[in-house]
Amino acid sequence: MAINAFYNEILTDHNLHPMHKYNLKDPNLILEGLNPSCGDDIVLQLKMDENGVIVDGSYNGDGCAVSMASADMMLDLVIGKHKDEAKRLADIFVRMIKKEASEEEIEELEEAGSLRDISHMPSRVKCAVLGWHTMEELVDKEPIQNPGEHSGEAVSTE
Repeated sequence: MAINAFYNEILTDHNLHPMHKYNLKDPNLILEGLNPSCGDDIVLQLKMDENGVIVDGSYNGDGCAVSMASADMMLDLVIGKHKDEAKRLADIFVRMIKKEASEEEIEELEEAGSLRDISHMPSRVKCAVLGWHTMEELVDKEPIQNPGEHSGEAVSTE
């Protein structure tokens, strides 16, 4: 029961008071993420330096509580990290959802580890991984030269 209360408290907090839901000023990486099965639609915006470090990030869009909170928690975790570390954390997150991550790995996810039981709700799995999959695709792209442009590309959970 305490785990469910912790999960609900974190989920509610990240939905009522998201730290990263806004338009980032001058992002150099932008990608839309779609989850057609739930209707989640986010636009992830990152600012990555020349060394591959994610120096800032935000998201905007509409979706269920799980997708929005998961994207917010993901940004809490990856801002300030090298893109390779961010991708490693995304891999741990996805493996956690599949029940393949160790307890030590799940601890590295900090608050995002509270979503570990989402695997018991199959209809919410794609919601939880949307931001993470979008970030994995985005950090491998070439940073845009004109921060005002958006390629219109999108990644889907389907």
